[in-house]
Amino acid sequence: MEELSAHFIIIGSGPSGQKAAIQAAKLGKSVIVIEKEEYPGGASLHSGTIPSKSLREAILDLTDFYKRSFYGNEESKIDVSITDLNYRLKRVLDLQRHLILRQFARNKVLLLKGSASFTENKEIIVTNDLGEITHRLRGEKFLIATGSRPRNPGSIPFDNHRVLDSTRLLNIDKVPKTMTVLGGGVIGSEYASFFSALGTEVTVIDKRDHMLPLLDREIGLHFQDALTNIGLKFIGNKEVEKVLHKGDFVDILFKDGSTVSSEVLLYALGREANVDELQIKNANVSVNARGYIPVNALFQTSNPSIFAVGDVIGGPSLASTGMEQGRLAARNAFGVKTHHFPTFFPIGIYTIPEISSCGKTEEELKSLGFQYEVGRAYYYEIARNQIAGNDIGMFKILFHTDTLEILGIHILGRGATEVIHIGQVAMSFNAKMDYFIDQVFNYPTYAEGYRIAALNGFNKIKHKR
Repeated sequence: MEELSAHFIIIGSGPSGQKAAIQAAKLGKSVIVIEKEEYPGGASLHSGTIPSKSLREAILDLTDFYKRSFYGNEESKIDVSITDLNYRLKRVLDLQRHLILRQFARNKVLLLKGSASFTENKEIIVTNDLGEITHRLRGEKFLIATGSRPRNPGSIPFDNHRVLDSTRLLNIDKVPKTMTVLGGGVIGSEYASFFSALGTEVTVIDKRDHMLPLLDREIGLHFQDALTNIGLKFIGNKEVEKVLHKGDFVDILFKDGSTVSSEVLLYALGREANVDELQIKNANVSVNARGYIPVNALFQTSNPSIFAVGDVIGGPSLASTGMEQGRLAARNAFGVKTHHFPTFFPIGIYTIPEISSCGKTEEELKSLGFQYEVGRAYYYEIARNQIAGNDIGMFKILFHTDTLEILGIHILGRGATEVIHIGQVAMSFNAKMDYFIDQVFNYPTYAEGYRIAALNGFNKIKHKR
């Protein structure tokens, strides 16, 4: 057993832990990162953000998805194997792993493999796969960045072939002909759209009446229409009673007596924090009723020497927000002047078509009693979209009727997660709706949708005055 000490000890090497480690190292602090898996990167790299987005891009490329509007579904359809997809995925993962290792080495961050658990306030032990203690670590400050995992009830008969969660799904050996997805949230919607684009007959089932219910409702309904066009079926208002293996199929029985059968079931009904193995009670760190670690504005836990960031503290559970949380936690841990975590940031959902938004939804504005108007631009109006493949989509901009303040921006369609940042910056600098009208946008671009939507909205209030 080796005994080591450091200024900052970080448990978890996902996006949050990485950025915290680099920031602390830049402040001249000694840093140790503990990662239980073979390679650094956390779930984000190995089973979450990077694999799912890499898979999405590979599917779009290898199926010539955007050619379908020119040549029709059958003429452009290309059979894609799991081998083809895995080749692309492996290339991306290898590049990302090497990048993380290079950044750690350059900043003199020590990476230890093993499982971490607290023995007391300022001490951690690290154990190997056999349960043997390999290191005893003493630290000045600690950061818990252990992320989350799929919430898998014991009543669901998971295996590695037919009943899958989002992690197991990445290891299947063929593209299924039929798939049922339980859960119409972000993860379920993303994978459902991926496999539907591959030609799988996909059915999404949820207890709610439409997919992605946290979205602006109009955007959500347009999204479901887009999925219908690529063959996906959604069934709402259903609650699962039982899941059964039945030969080469999986049967899902619902409380209303109905049944759905398919080759593969993807169970995507939530995630839970990775805290079980940490023995955090030994360090006087508490968890809330939902199993997440509560923190204050500085990301301190109930123990002021121990910080927590990323999925382990609950929403918004995005890699992008986790990165900034990690960076800020490192600065706060060592008393460096910094800003608080921003309350305003974009959300990206990498479905096919993709979705991104920032600010309020129309439903929120109604509940708050705002006087607002809506500017819309549909993708069929945008020349760039027709050139690139005539994807379904729209820009929706919500703004105050009197002050022209931009209250919310919602984009559905190709390039949404990229062009949302134009709206984000405009809102951050308190630009008014007429800002988009008075500027010249490159033509033809998707970004031009801002100007079309702004003119659409402005013309509505002009006629009211």
